[in-house]
Amino acid sequence: MNFSNTPRLPITVHLVRNINADLDIPGDKSISHRSVILGSLAQGETRIINFLESEDCLNTIECFKKMGISINSSKDKKELTIIGKGLYGLSAPRETLYVGNSGTAIRLMLGILAAQKFDSVITGDASICTRPMGRVIKPLQLMGANILALNEDKSLLAPLKVLGNQKVKGITYEMPMASAQVKSAIMLAGLYTPEKTVIVEPGPARDHSERMLRQFGVDVNVSHNVIELTGGRELSSQDIKVPSDISSAAFFIVAALIVPGSKIVLPRIGINPTRTGILDVLQEMGAKITLHNIDRSSCEPVADIEVVSSQLKGINIEGSVIPRIIDEIPIIAVAAAVAEGKTVISGAEELRYKESDRIATICKELTKFGTHIVEKEDGLIIEGARDDLKGAVCKSHGDHRIAMSCAILALVSKGNSCIEDVDCINTSFPRFFPLFERLLEFNY
Repeated sequence: MNFSNTPRLPITVHLVRNINADLDIPGDKSISHRSVILGSLAQGETRIINFLESEDCLNTIECFKKMGISINSSKDKKELTIIGKGLYGLSAPRETLYVGNSGTAIRLMLGILAAQKFDSVITGDASICTRPMGRVIKPLQLMGANILALNEDKSLLAPLKVLGNQKVKGITYEMPMASAQVKSAIMLAGLYTPEKTVIVEPGPARDHSERMLRQFGVDVNVSHNVIELTGGRELSSQDIKVPSDISSAAFFIVAALIVPGSKIVLPRIGINPTRTGILDVLQEMGAKITLHNIDRSSCEPVADIEVVSSQLKGINIEGSVIPRIIDEIPIIAVAAAVAEGKTVISGAEELRYKESDRIATICKELTKFGTHIVEKEDGLIIEGARDDLKGAVCKSHGDHRIAMSCAILALVSKGNSCIEDVDCINTSFPRFFPLFERLLEFNY
């Protein structure tokens, strides 16, 4: 079987005996987005190493090219160079800015567009046009932004028109929910005012923006759950090395855990504490996961992750860990399907507003394998049943994490499985199938 390019046709996956491999996981998607955004707003040349060339991140590049920023990739595609023009150097785009499937791109860019002198229109694919934007529009409006919905019923959904020439002001904003995208949009808008912008978080969310803003010379202070940013100054260009993505690594981590006799090593994975909830949860379930060569010399810590197959047990997953694992819950559900006992996931209603309604789609697709799973309004109840798992025909629902999770569960399901509509994986992990093929090369 050859997955050298992510196939458009359905793919077939077989039960495997064991997995033994060292795998290089591509760059972190969240950090890749932010590196392009801040590099474009900085003065001078920013170089980005290990940039993730996924559809989502490439769409972010195209948005800034439409606003007059020069962005070029090296011949070997290992380095990206951005010639930033400063906070006020963006030009009015002649066409609609298109973010594809990226919630990160559209929400963060709203913070930047809100402070420009020109009008702009931003939109995305069909999925993006159903995802809630009110949560980011509300605080931006408090800062002085003028953002209009262009859809027929004028609900706060994409496509959105952002009117220029609005004077941005600093605010103090208590966030109703933990959201890295919302707080990042507020901080990006805050770059355009010398007034202090204060954000109070109800709980921990990814802090990549805070870390990278400081790297670019922005005055950002964090104390417990309070973030204070003082803008009004130009950013300094930087060299950025993007760590490998722990959210992408999670699929192969779980694969090694649930396939007996397996061991994998994943080098230089980002271990930002706001992202390592997946490791905490799996270790609580009994996973044998070891970190080697921990390196904290850059703004984003990294480590080599070693994983050995383990007998997992069901646990309760709720509370403050949920924002730290929100993207990994589909693959955690796969681990729970193989674990002994019951896993209960609560407080994860945010899953209903992702690329698909992930509570519903996880339940629908994993049930096809014979998983004992019940949908809750805010999560899932999963009764582990390894012996009952059988091959299935699955749909991705246009959701990359659902597609990849089904592929991993198929590794321990009796018989053949077919996963349909896997093109969506290109939005976040275009190298998934080449790595998947290597992982399985001795098992067919």
